[in-house]
Amino acid sequence: MAEPGEPLSLPKRQLGYYLRQAREESGMSLAEAAAHIGRSAPTLMRIEKGLTQKLSVPEIEAYCRLYEFDEEKTDAMKGLAQQANTQNWWHEYDDLIPADFDIYVGLESAAQEIATYQPELIPGLLQTPDYARVLSRNALPNGTDDAIERHVQLKIRRQLLITRKVRPVELQLIVHEAALRRVVGSGKVMSIQVRYLADISTRENIDIRVLPFTAGVPVGEAIGPFVMLRFGHTNHNVVYAETYTGDLYLEKPASLRRYAGAYEVLRSAALDAARSRIALRQVAKEHLG
Repeated sequence: MAEPGEPLSLPKRQLGYYLRQAREESGMSLAEAAAHIGRSAPTLMRIEKGLTQKLSVPEIEAYCRLYEFDEEKTDAMKGLAQQANTQNWWHEYDDLIPADFDIYVGLESAAQEIATYQPELIPGLLQTPDYARVLSRNALPNGTDDAIERHVQLKIRRQLLITRKVRPVELQLIVHEAALRRVVGSGKVMSIQVRYLADISTRENIDIRVLPFTAGVPVGEAIGPFVMLRFGHTNHNVVYAETYTGDLYLEKPASLRRYAGAYEVLRSAALDAARSRIALRQVAKEHLG
């Protein structure tokens, strides 16, 4: 983990992930790709693993040309390289990285465990198509039907992470009662959505806890939605917090401990798994009047 005063590792690891993926898709070996750039295979291996101390933007551009990245993806790689050489990782979508280059999706797909707190909305990994469609239409008021449907299908494809048969991702969700009772679309849409949460919570890899209104403010202050991403035996875990104007990625130990502590407080205040399932089914019925 990067300590205070050192460049953070997340941008380097993400950059390495995309470069390795492109190299493997091209069919090139480490030695072949490195030779094209005039570097050694061990050097490229370190870049792909996110272990280099400092990244050269011109060198990254050379790899992008080799893998025939388009202009948008090249800009994204350069942005990651520049962020990797700084001491802070605050990703503003209108800054270095193109708006539709989704860093979070790459992290999510690499995680082994995901723990999330959602006070306002059902998270994308658990949204039904109709619920997701209402949100997408509101978020893209000028979007075409095709654009909105692509947006919805992206969320649906992401859900394979938790529903696939082989090594599905472990998902823990604490959802506030407000998110369950807030009407998105219609009572019918909400009933189907909340009932889906109850049904899918029976899977071994999915744990859903409801934080009821009666729990008050367990942490003593308002906390926005956040996601803790864990990557197995590596210690490079990440907290992701989405804001209206940009995304915050945290990986320093003190920040991870603070969010983990808050999560445990919220979980202790939430209903247990069985009572949460009962509450979900009850709310689903109430949405139908």
